[in-house]
Amino acid sequence: MDIRASAEKTYRSMLQVIPQVLGILLLVSLLLTVIPPEWYGMAFTGHLVADPVAGAAIGSIAAGNPVTSYVIGGELLNTGISITAVTAFIVAWVTVGVIQLPVEMNILGKRFAIARNLCGFVFAILIAMLTEGTLSLLGGML
Repeated sequence: MDIRASAEKTYRSMLQVIPQVLGILLLVSLLLTVIPPEWYGMAFTGHLVADPVAGAAIGSIAAGNPVTSYVIGGELLNTGISITAVTAFIVAWVTVGVIQLPVEMNILGKRFAIARNLCGFVFAILIAMLTEGTLSLLGGML
């Protein structure tokens, strides 16, 4: 593939992503306006285990694609939510899909779909806790 064809393909891809990113930014702005900051303090207490569980639970329900999860994750970090909760949210957002579970059960089978989603949920929490531990070992680089 030559450079011109690659550039055109990249341009088309960017045009497809821009509306999604803008939509998510608008949605996040709306949610940050509607949801009072005190709610974040109630939902995310800074607890090493409770925060990633809450983040994974919210991410599991509000499933989406990775590009939008980074934008939302950045905004959550800006509101003071811990890296552990945000990491669990992002991983669960991408790997767990409670909303699409009925369709996934029809296509892949009930047992496999439930097992895959449960593993995604548990691993989202574990990855979040390992991220926190790794950052602590590295001197809190975030």
